[in-house]
This record gives sequence, C-alpha cells and structure tokens, in this order.
Amino acid sequence: MIPSPATARIRSRRCFLRNAAAASLLTATAGCLPSPGGLGEDARPAAIWGRRGWSPGRLLKPRALAIDAADQLYLVDTTGRIQVYSSQGEYLRGWKTPETEFGRPTGLSITPDQQLLVADTHYFRMLVFELDGTLLPERTIGGTSGRAPGEFAFVTDAVCDRRGIYYIGQYGDWDQIQRFDHDGSLIDAWGATGREAGQFLRPQSLVLSEDHHQLWVADACNHRIQVFDISTRTAPRLVQSWGREGKGPGELYYPYDLAIAGDGSIFVCEYGNQRVQRFSPAGQSLGILGRPGHGEGEFYQPWGLTFDSQGRLFVLDSNNHRVQRFDRFA
Repeated sequence: MIPSPATARIRSRRCFLRNAAAASLLTATAGCLPSPGGLGEDARPAAIWGRRGWSPGRLLKPRALAIDAADQLYLVDTTGRIQVYSSQGEYLRGWKTPETEFGRPTGLSITPDQQLLVADTHYFRMLVFELDGTLLPERTIGGTSGRAPGEFAFVTDAVCDRRGIYYIGQYGDWDQIQRFDHDGSLIDAWGATGREAGQFLRPQSLVLSEDHHQLWVADACNHRIQVFDISTRTAPRLVQSWGREGKGPGELYYPYDLAIAGDGSIFVCEYGNQRVQRFSPAGQSLGILGRPGHGEGEFYQPWGLTFDSQGRLFVLDSNNHRVQRFDRFA
C-alpha cells in the first residue's frame, strides 16, 4: 500500500530539523577564495559556487551529489533536476528525472562502469542513467511500494560494487537494505526498523569501501554509522557500529552522508549539527569542519559530501543552495 502524502510528511518530520529562526539565505557565486584553512570550525573553503534558482546552473535545496572518473559533479535538487558541474563550479549539462509529482530523489552514485544511479525516493525505485542523461529504463529496479521481495518503501540511496551487485536502502514503514544481481534479481535483504545493532532508522547514505568488501551506512535517525562485510554472497555481517546522539566532538546528530578519504579517515556530513566531522575508521573524532551559518565555511542543513581524485572535499550545503570545496585538512 502506498503511504498517503500526509503520512509521508509525518514520517519525514521525525528526522528533519526546522530552523525557524533562520534569516534570509546568503549565497555565493562560483569563485575562488584565497588561502583556505585546514580542518576546524573556522576552516575556509578554496571555492564556493551556487545560487538559489530554477534556471540552468542554479540550485534549489540540492539533496545529493556524486562524482565521476573525470571529476565532474552530479547534483540533484528539489526540482528533480540532475545538473552536472566541473570541479570549479562551471555548469556543463542537465536533465530532469522522469516524474516529480510525488517527490524528488535523495541519493546519487556513480557505478564502476560510469553510469549514474538515482534513488528515486518517492517512486520506490532505482533509476540508471548514462552520464549524458540518457535513461536506461530496462535497468530500473523497483517501482512498487510494498514489503514483497523487490518492492520498496522510500528509497534513500543505491550503490553498485565491482561485481555488478546493487545495494539499495529504504526507510518509511520499514527500514532495510536490499541486494540485487546486475540483472535486477534479488539476492537478499537485511535489517529492520529499530535501534538494535544491524537495524536502521533511515539508512540515508550507502558508501562502499575502496576494496568494495565493506558497505558503510549513515544510519541517520539512529545517529550512528554501521559497517557491514559484503565480501561474499552470504548474508552481510555487521563488523562495527559507532556514534551516539549529541552535539559534542565524537557525537552525531542526523548524519546524512559520509565519504572515505584517501588516508582511510571518515568524513561525516551532519544535517542536524550543520557541520562535517572527521573520524578514524574505528569512530574516534579527529576534528570538526565548519559550523552553522551562511558565511564562508559555514553550513545550513548540509546533505552530502564527496571527494574527487585529487582528494578535494565537496560539501553539499543544501539550504544555502551551494557547494563548498575544501582542499586542505591539515
């Protein structure tokens, strides 16, 4: 049964924070800023780009980003547009997802063979595009709301490993991850709605380790990160879980995305705390990047982050309608 719009809004509000005191948003156009700082609340970005709007190149509350082998950035916003930019913020091309009446996507990723996966959240499916925007309808997985194998609640994210296996997260009436062969046939599913180890409350972001042997999950409404061994086709095994709700160093408040740096450290985008926090792989805090606000190096409800091939960090500063790039973390 498809949830009613009113029910969907109620479920979504359990995770979403509202900043009622926010003043008018300040945005910055593309450009470079001198002398970026290192990791810290006062760190300065090397570049900021984006402006609120509906015309090509502008953004309206972007919800997810991904980066391809050529370091081109793919962003989806609340208009349902997928727009592609250079690492300097130059608009390159764009297109819209097929349907947007009931909601817009909240997850993007690039496959090893350089195709774009789209978590088409409110249409209960994963879409596949060529990088030029060509939809591959025969590769769609899902499309039906339900609890049967291959059916979904609200799809949050999707990734594909080097073996061609897809992992698709979902939340709503039930929270779990489903795993599919490259032809779209279901392998298995794991997890359930809850707070125990191996359960989820909105598995918002899925990230593969460099060797593709582990799946890292931003378990948003449990305020934690969970890591699963997926190296075999047997049932995924939970290997670690860390994080607790809070605002201090080492604590998390609605982690919406994560990215693994070249040195193995973990960068977590905290929607609730409006910051990025760096951790060791075991969950020890190594520092905080940014703070709430609208200025340089500040964030207003950020949703995502990713690294390019040069190790530069891009943060999706959603309610500031922009992207900030950080080049140094020393």
